[in-house]
Amino acid sequence: MTPSARSRPLDSLAIALTFVLCLSWGFNQVAIKFAVHEIPPLMQSAARSLIAALIVTGWAYRRRIPLLHRDGTLPAGLAAGLLFAFEFLLTYRGLLWTTATRAVLFIYTAPFFVVIGSRWLIPSDHFRLSQWFGLSLSFVGIIIAFGLPTPAADPRQMLGDLMMVGAAIAWAATTLVIKTSALSRISAEKTMLYQLVVSAPLLAIAALIFGERIEAVPSALALGAFAYQAVWVVSITYVAWFALIVRYSATRLSAFTFLTPLFGVAAGHLVLNEPLTLAFAVAVALVAVGLVLVNRPR
Repeated sequence: MTPSARSRPLDSLAIALTFVLCLSWGFNQVAIKFAVHEIPPLMQSAARSLIAALIVTGWAYRRRIPLLHRDGTLPAGLAAGLLFAFEFLLTYRGLLWTTATRAVLFIYTAPFFVVIGSRWLIPSDHFRLSQWFGLSLSFVGIIIAFGLPTPAADPRQMLGDLMMVGAAIAWAATTLVIKTSALSRISAEKTMLYQLVVSAPLLAIAALIFGERIEAVPSALALGAFAYQAVWVVSITYVAWFALIVRYSATRLSAFTFLTPLFGVAAGHLVLNEPLTLAFAVAVALVAVGLVLVNRPR
């Protein structure tokens, strides 16, 4: 893949698809809220990886996408799978010690890590000063929407914050591994399967270590929310995301993920009747302006 292809700007189709993905992930936050009280988080994450692996395998088999032949992707695939599992382990366990608001702010530092890593790994995809300003402006929008966190008073809260930063680094590292390794030459389905097959047993073991258990048969609502995550979010939108990462600029795509927590707030308003504030409207405007600056032609 040529450098120009590796850092290809987003066209209208890619932008539209990324909007759909971020909207889906925003509603995924609500789905997790519906399911987490009946299906513990690590068990939920392990089970959705397992189910999604079966779905993606069936899809690949139907489309005759090769999955088992040797193509030199195993080391990078294992690395991506470990990072994928590590990201969700840190996210779900970190939420036990820090607040959801602080978690959002720390985990959405991921686009900054992608841009920093790309400067060395993908020189053709580095940001200009105006793009850095746009990225920072979008992040300021997230701060306005969720509030600037106060200093952690509890050492465990500080640990939770650090776990969220670690999850952000793992998310960014996964993106960069896929973009710069042999995984960029294979199908998005196989790339996704590496992550699902590696993460499912690791997350299941973590669930056992931390003593997670399902106390009763989950309700239809919880099962429906879980199905949304496993079937739509992981099996379809994640595969689409990894296909976009290979074809377009990873740094510009990562900037669009700032839309996800805003869509999560909007989804909470629509589904859970959570209030919207003037600050949210300001945040949306700042994120939008920031994304325009990030994606302006060179």
